[in-house]
Amino acid sequence: MVRMVWPLPALLTWLAAWALLLGLRSAGLPTAIAFVLVTLVTAWPAWRLSHRWRRLIVLAGFPLSFLALVQGGLPAWAWLAPLALLLLLYPLRSWRDAPLFPTPAQALADLAAAAPLPAGARVLEAGCGLGHGLRALHRAYPEARLTGLEWSAPLATLCRLRCRFAQVRRGDIWAEDWSGYQMVYLFQRPESMPRAVAKARRELKPGAWLVSLEFEATELRPVARLETVAGKPVWLYQAPWA
Repeated sequence: MVRMVWPLPALLTWLAAWALLLGLRSAGLPTAIAFVLVTLVTAWPAWRLSHRWRRLIVLAGFPLSFLALVQGGLPAWAWLAPLALLLLLYPLRSWRDAPLFPTPAQALADLAAAAPLPAGARVLEAGCGLGHGLRALHRAYPEARLTGLEWSAPLATLCRLRCRFAQVRRGDIWAEDWSGYQMVYLFQRPESMPRAVAKARRELKPGAWLVSLEFEATELRPVARLETVAGKPVWLYQAPWA
C-alpha cells in the first residue's frame, strides 16, 4: 500500500466527504441526516491514522466546514483564505516534514545532564518553527551557539524575533551540512525519521548527538531516553552509531 504524505489523507477525506454529502442531498436525503451519515463515514479513514492529532484534524474538518459554509452562510470561496495562509506558512516543498510541533517548555530539562556539551558547542534545531525548541535548548545549554533552520519564511521571521540569542535563518534542513554541529535536535514526524538517521550517519562526527523529541529513530540504538513531560520522550543517540 502506498503511504500518502500528510496532509493529503485529510484533504482527500474532506473532498470525499463533500462529494458524498452532495450525492446524498441530490438523492433526496434530508441535509441533517446526510450530514450525520457523512460524519460517521469519515470516522473510518480518520481512525486508520496513526497519530491522535491527525485523527482529530480529519474528524473535525468536514463538520467545521459544513457548519461554516452551510449553516454559517459563508460563500464557498471563503475557504481559499485559510488555504492561502496554509500554503504561505507551509509551502508544498515542506509537506514531507513536520508541521508546527512546539517543543514543551520542560521537555529538554534533563538533556544537558544526559548529553553534556562544552561551552560554545554548535547546536542545530532542524525545523525550528516559532522557536519553542530553541528556547528549551537555550535553557539547557546557555553557553551553546544555537542555530535554527526553518523552511517557512513567515515562521523563520517570527522565530528570529523571538529567539535573538540564536542564529535563525530560512533554510532546508536536508540541504544543510550537519557535520559542523555537536548536536542536532529535531521534533519531526515518524515518516521523516529514516531520512534524518541516514543524514546523521553520513554527516555527524564521532561524539556528536542526534536528539529526537517523541519519535524514535528505530534504526539506531539510543544512549538514553528521557521523559520530563508525559507522553513526550526524548531520544538520545551519539555517533559513532551502534
